Amino acid sequence: MVLFHILAAVIIVSLISFVGVITLALSKKLMKKMLFVLVSFATGSLLAAAFLDLLPEAIEYEAENIFLFPLLGIVTFFIIEKFIYWHHHHAEEKEKEVHAFTYLNLIGDGIHNFIDGIVIAAAFIHSIPLGIAATVAIIFHEIPQEIGDFSILIYGGFSRSKALFFNFLSALTAVAGALIGFYFLSISNEFLPYLLAFAAGHFIYIAGTDLLPELREQVKAKSSFLQLIAIILGIAVIWFVIRMFEA
Repeated sequence: MVLFHILAAVIIVSLISFVGVITLALSKKLMKKMLFVLVSFATGSLLAAAFLDLLPEAIEYEAENIFLFPLLGIVTFFIIEKFIYWHHHHAEEKEKEVHAFTYLNLIGDGIHNFIDGIVIAAAFIHSIPLGIAATVAIIFHEIPQEIGDFSILIYGGFSRSKALFFNFLSALTAVAGALIGFYFLSISNEFLPYLLAFAAGHFIYIAGTDLLPELREQVKAKSSFLQLIAIILGIAVIWFVIRMFEA
């Protein structure tokens, strides 16, 4: 039954890759407004999942040096972004490098999604509420990310159908990560608290380096207020999911 929940969660997360197609139907102005709210909501949900759920659950195991692993998660994703996404700025400056960057982007997303799958497996193995909370946080982070990824693939020369196919293929690595995570954690739960703590670092890094800097660019009072509301809603949704399924 746990494996069913894990697979259902990662399949839903993988299907989010198709959300990029809505960029073809919406105006740039409307898309910008939608992404503005989604990024704010994702920031709140990721931070809430890390600090209200993943870290408290990891600490309960009383494992040694547990706080080393959120730090390890942050450093790991910093390295991934530095060494896999370093072509990004070159792609913007030199057109001849754009097409190569599309494949690097797919590889980077594949690694990212693979780790998301392991995170989801670890969360569900610990408890259903934790699994649902982690999945919700990942979904709301994936929506704006997948819209951006689809746009990059189109910009890099992919056709719409090819962009959707390869983006979905990259997203399916989450299924592989979930199956591998489930298999190893089913054999031994010894690494579970460390994976939960590592996942917390993963969420904190995404919110702190990828999302919050985007939000800081908005300085108008109205925009800042909407950001705050969306962030609070993201936190509230994760808190509600945890409390509802624990009851």
